Amino acid sequence: MEKYRIGELRHMLTTVFLSGFAGFLVRPVMTDVTVAAVCSGINGSCSLAVYLTGVQQVAVGLGTMVMMPVIGNLSDKYGIKALLTIPMCLSILPPAILGYRRDTNFFYAFYITKTLFDMVCQGTVDCLAHAYVAKNVQGKKRISMFGVFAGVKTISGVFATFAARFLPIASIFQVAAISLFIGLVYMRVFLKERLHDEDNGNSDYGGNLRDAQTKKHVFNTNYSSLKDMVSLIRNSTILVQTLVVTFFVTLSRSGMVSAFMYFMKARFGFNKNDFAELFLLDNIIGSTSQLFILPILVSGIGERWVISTGLLMEFLNAACLSVAWSAWVPYATTLLVPGAMFVMPSVCGIASRQVGSNEQGKVQGCIAGVQSLARVLAPCVFSPLTALFLSENAPFYFPGFSLLCIAFSLMIGFLQSLLLKDLPSPVVNKTINNTAEAEVSQEIPHKAKAT
Repeated sequence: MEKYRIGELRHMLTTVFLSGFAGFLVRPVMTDVTVAAVCSGINGSCSLAVYLTGVQQVAVGLGTMVMMPVIGNLSDKYGIKALLTIPMCLSILPPAILGYRRDTNFFYAFYITKTLFDMVCQGTVDCLAHAYVAKNVQGKKRISMFGVFAGVKTISGVFATFAARFLPIASIFQVAAISLFIGLVYMRVFLKERLHDEDNGNSDYGGNLRDAQTKKHVFNTNYSSLKDMVSLIRNSTILVQTLVVTFFVTLSRSGMVSAFMYFMKARFGFNKNDFAELFLLDNIIGSTSQLFILPILVSGIGERWVISTGLLMEFLNAACLSVAWSAWVPYATTLLVPGAMFVMPSVCGIASRQVGSNEQGKVQGCIAGVQSLARVLAPCVFSPLTALFLSENAPFYFPGFSLLCIAFSLMIGFLQSLLLKDLPSPVVNKTINNTAEAEVSQEIPHKAKAT
């Protein structure tokens, strides 16, 4: 059955792969390109480069915090395929700019364009891919499929970082733009909006048809996307807990973007090739874990303990990196990488089972909105810390202090995960039934008036 589902989802998997390949391809080289374009010399402690990265994260986070719930809501109304088209179109231009030229002026053109477009584009493919899985795969099989999608994206990272290790910088951005264009065309031609319309009647918990039908009305159809988000959060303790875990996980990982690469460049002189090798190792271990280890762990210990285990491993990883004394330490800590790969597929699986298949876009939009909020706050906290402790004006010598703070953030998420329960929410189900009954009672007078 699982192999059958993977075969059915191959077109979305291919879209995720091509999009992920483009994103991972430019990642190892962006630090060098940014420093070369905005700093007077090639050094790893250029504060302007760190702050530019942080400002971009804040702007993109603010945009996606608003746009992700809207996109998730619209995908339930107009279809996932339609909502994927515009973001995938916009994603092509920024790498094309640096593929043409990379001096200071073109870098700022890239920087402004990418910031504006990512306010709509960033995370859209992942958000809608999760919604697509949740609409087409029922029950706990979703967790395995979320893991498969995450594994495919990580595999795209393996190929991308391997290519980045050997391609010249100009070719890296050109290939990224071509990959995004091919992904857009492929998605428009081959992706089906929904695999099986008859799955609408299936209940995630094996309930009868009537329960499944009432489960589809968690959200008031007259609500805006923001009110949808608030309504669901108020009525589901389980979803609130998953969103808290999501916030601290994303806060920590976004902090890593502001801290890790600049820390490694300043501390050990890492360059494009070093980052490519490190990311290649991360992605190989991560993809193997998501495809083969995650389904076994979910079946054996359940999603709740998978999340806690993953967060504990992420905490140990960040704590070890914060006191790295040699360039081989980040390579050794890749043994803890599987922990980072376990968390979000399990979180998305638990959250997706709180509603019916016709509202998965809204739930995944809520998750993406919380992730965006964390991406706004992370650079506000970690970018100044990173710049300060990598400079000569640090209050005390601890270049990895920002990474230690990231470890503390992960520990908060770990403690919250211990309170998480992977159970159907009786409050949500009660609210669903009340909402459905209210909608029916509202419809009757309107029909009577019309007649």
